[in-house]
Amino acid sequence: MSRRELEDELRRSFEAGDYPCAATRALEGFGPEIFGYLLAVTRSTHEAEDAFSVFSEDLWRGFAGFRWQSSFRTWAYTLARHALHRSIDREGRRGVPLSEAPLSQLEQRVREQTLSFLKTEAKDRFVELRNALDPDDRTLLVLRVDRRMRWEDVARVMLEDIEPPPQAIKRKAVALRKQFERVKERLRLLAEEAGLLVDEPR
Repeated sequence: MSRRELEDELRRSFEAGDYPCAATRALEGFGPEIFGYLLAVTRSTHEAEDAFSVFSEDLWRGFAGFRWQSSFRTWAYTLARHALHRSIDREGRRGVPLSEAPLSQLEQRVREQTLSFLKTEAKDRFVELRNALDPDDRTLLVLRVDRRMRWEDVARVMLEDIEPPPQAIKRKAVALRKQFERVKERLRLLAEEAGLLVDEPR
């Protein structure tokens, strides 16, 4: 199933009010790439797993409030980034324990399948260099280079508001383009220091 078809399926389930079904399909369809993103940013399986659990709970509880002002995929990445920032406070959060939620087994399966895939995936030189950057710069590269998101969607994910106003998105997109150029220069310098030649991200 293509990403567009999955988005359409989620929209139909949403409009029918079948939020549990939609949340389950969302986690099946987008969960692996979300967990992969969290792994790339944290560089820690434990931290990524914790953030993914928070993300899964947020998606499960918040799906009914999604306003479709962006693609569901973009909203999912926004939830994931916020979950990553909040996961360190997980012990103080109150909500549905994932062990009791319908998504519990699915969440575990997504994590295991993603980890199994990543273990067999050869690390290239760009990934090694990216790991030397700070988390925000790694997020920017993952979203723009790996996930090939439009600048407006990257801006939505990296803003503090879950549903940011259009003008804030435009301003953030402009700032991110400039940040991206600085990150590329940083990668170039790191490559030179390591004696490597890498393809420059666009």
